Amino acid sequence: MTGVAVLIAARNAEATIAASVVSALAQPEAAEVVVVDDASTDATGQAARQAAAGDARLTVLRSDANIGPAAARNLAIARSAAPLIAVLDADDLMLPGRLAHLVAQPGWDLIADNIAFLDADAPVPGALACDPPGPAGSEPLELADFVRGNLTRRGTARGELGFLKPVMRRDAIAGRGLSYDTALWLGEDYDLYVRAMLAGARFRLTRRVGYVARVRAGSLSGRHRTADLAALAGASARHLGLATGGQSAADAAAAIAEHRRQVHARYLLRAFLDAKAEGGLGSALALALRPPANLLPIAAGVLADKLAAIPGRAGAASPIGRYLLPIDAPGSPASRG
Repeated sequence: MTGVAVLIAARNAEATIAASVVSALAQPEAAEVVVVDDASTDATGQAARQAAAGDARLTVLRSDANIGPAAARNLAIARSAAPLIAVLDADDLMLPGRLAHLVAQPGWDLIADNIAFLDADAPVPGALACDPPGPAGSEPLELADFVRGNLTRRGTARGELGFLKPVMRRDAIAGRGLSYDTALWLGEDYDLYVRAMLAGARFRLTRRVGYVARVRAGSLSGRHRTADLAALAGASARHLGLATGGQSAADAAAAIAEHRRQVHARYLLRAFLDAKAEGGLGSALALALRPPANLLPIAAGVLADKLAAIPGRAGAASPIGRYLLPIDAPGSPASRG
């Protein structure tokens, strides 16, 4: 049996961590479940231990300072030993048989499955747990398609392939000297996957549903800290510098360049709104005009925000009770994103 280390970074997750831990320990392939209690002010660690009911596979680590999800996952990777690594968020669930299905797929360094988004308080439908929908096979996910699956397209919400939670071969990540970028508190998963693929890692994807993401009211609003957006734009710029050589690299570079442009535009909008809140409209306009190239993305962002606020407007929010990828859609994952 191939062993998987399931890593759970948790902060103030007392209400949800038990279900996450139970769903991980229910996977026979889970050799270790490592919870990093990231300076929680509630009983997150205690709830995780109680959920394990003495199962020796559980390890709970505690950080007394809030180090963020990237650093917490790095800590869990360093303290685990299984040859495969899987990340589980502290309010999410793995469906029965998930790890067995993923590790059985051929030819991968990272392998991810479809995600069901459910309301935080809704029970997992019995049919979803007993017979997850979607074909059993998998397909390669190319870097350019993955990056495009995170872009905003006209008339649609921003792509979400960065939400994928793959099983990763330890030697494809740590063995390549890769780890989560602790400067990122937004898009840390996306960044790691891109750097792994730029380093030659093979990513495969199956549309069968195996992961349940719990969605709380307002959690998909897309409001991020200005500094987090700036850091993610910087990471995307570094990706662009690594995408060299051949037609496939050129295709990936074009997608990465568009990703950087979109994230930078989101950063400029947040910086504009910050300047307006702190110094008034004059201060905000000064930021928008220095340099003048800032003006267009800021104006477009303001307009998009106003349109998204119109009741019934498509793309204003991602609906709950859906799958990340359509179950039977043809074409590349990016075309379905």
